[in-house]
Amino acid sequence: MKKKLEALQKAIGYTFKDEKLIIEALTHKSYKQPYDNERLEFLGDAVLDLVVGEYLYTRFSNSNEGKLSKIRASLVNETGFEKLAIYLNLGEYIYLSNAEENNGGREKASLLSNAFEALMGAIYLESGLATVQKIAIDLIEKNHDEISLDYLFRDFKTTLQELTQARFGTIPEYKLIASRGPDHKKEFEVAVIIEDKEYARAIGKSKKIAQQEAANIAVEMLKKEK
Repeated sequence: MKKKLEALQKAIGYTFKDEKLIIEALTHKSYKQPYDNERLEFLGDAVLDLVVGEYLYTRFSNSNEGKLSKIRASLVNETGFEKLAIYLNLGEYIYLSNAEENNGGREKASLLSNAFEALMGAIYLESGLATVQKIAIDLIEKNHDEISLDYLFRDFKTTLQELTQARFGTIPEYKLIASRGPDHKKEFEVAVIIEDKEYARAIGKSKKIAQQEAANIAVEMLKKEK
């Protein structure tokens, strides 16, 4: 198991100073030890809520509290954490009873999600918030096609198109203003134009995200123009 633990630590980019912490984080209550990962899971849940909240506050600077809360709720939940756990192959590292393993425990969404939270809680205990933030946000950004931020904003472009068709009898145009940064960390700036007038600009890690955020801003502007 020691080699497996080394492989997991390499995957997350963090090496535990206290091996007992990572073992506790990966120990399901069915394994019948004097410890399990439930307390670390509780801690990790709270830490991730804060970390993801700060990340979204910074990344989507034009989004209001309601939208930020919706995005956070879609990421900080069992499904979101299960996907990150699957990305790390976390199921194969968990300490389970034979009965739980035979019952498909290594593929259970709740078990994987809980183990991910516990792992983040363990890292927080040992190295603090900044380390958890770096690791968790890196994982979220690597998996943004699966935990799709585009999907979260799916209605803004549609809403804007419906508004502009009703009000102006036309549809909005999206213009790429600039792309900046290296290939692995590119940012795109997009403007939304309605009847030759620029209504909003936004920046995103993909053209789609930038378009959706620009559409979101334009929708709010059009509502105020009524």
